[in-house]
Amino acid sequence: MRDLPLPTLPMADLSTRLSAETRAARRSLHPRSASGEPDAAARAGLAVVWARSEEDVRAAQRLRYRVFAEEMGARLNVPAGSPPGHDIDLFDPYCEHLLVRLLGNDGEPGEVIGTYRVLTPDAARRVGGLYSETEFDLTRLRPMRSRMVELGRSCVHPDHRHGGAIMALWGALAEFMVRNELDTMVGCASISMRDGGHVAASLWEQLRHTHLAPIDVQVRPRLPLPVEELDRHLQVEPPALIKGYLRVGAKILGAPAWDPDFHTADLPMLMRIADLPARYRRHFLGV
Repeated sequence: MRDLPLPTLPMADLSTRLSAETRAARRSLHPRSASGEPDAAARAGLAVVWARSEEDVRAAQRLRYRVFAEEMGARLNVPAGSPPGHDIDLFDPYCEHLLVRLLGNDGEPGEVIGTYRVLTPDAARRVGGLYSETEFDLTRLRPMRSRMVELGRSCVHPDHRHGGAIMALWGALAEFMVRNELDTMVGCASISMRDGGHVAASLWEQLRHTHLAPIDVQVRPRLPLPVEELDRHLQVEPPALIKGYLRVGAKILGAPAWDPDFHTADLPMLMRIADLPARYRRHFLGV
């Protein structure tokens, strides 16, 4: 859903060179490791980096276009004047963009094969809200907002969906959260509606009994998926990304919204660093 009004500030121009102040802020958010030892991502032939230039962001947007528009058939509403073949929206200039690149034979990062974007609390205040608020009423999350980031536009190239890329992304996200004293992540997890929505309705019926968040943090969709009109009794497996989120302690915040542009049902999800199971705390944070 892209047409709900949002009280936004004037948007930054990505074609404008980042100011020295902005570059310094991003360096402080994402310091390079002081260790010379290769991490797990490097051993897998991957480099996890934060976008530091317009071209880095454009590379992520091209991957998003390939996955969302070409593979999934999304109808993208991009700002006027956007370059063709890119998934771009008005939140992008305010977000931090996390990339997974393939390492070349020379050890230098190459093609972007995975991405997330991260909207921090300060950036959310500047833009006037979260992307998720175009799909859900997030009023009950207000007490968390000062330490909560929004994750979005996650995707991995179809040739690299073997787990390594997403684990590398999650490790960098966990480190980012702890380093910047943030404790909560929120976002929308999409389910294809190519079957008319029956799988999404059935998945919601299953998960609301096992992974629903407490009532005090539940949210309401602005355009609900009409689950009562769909078959809710299919035996279905969650998509890999949602299954991964649940495995690391995420909760479902409420019933799915219908996103007619992306032709998906979107589940609102929340994860707290404190809820990470012990083995994932050790894996991602070393504690």
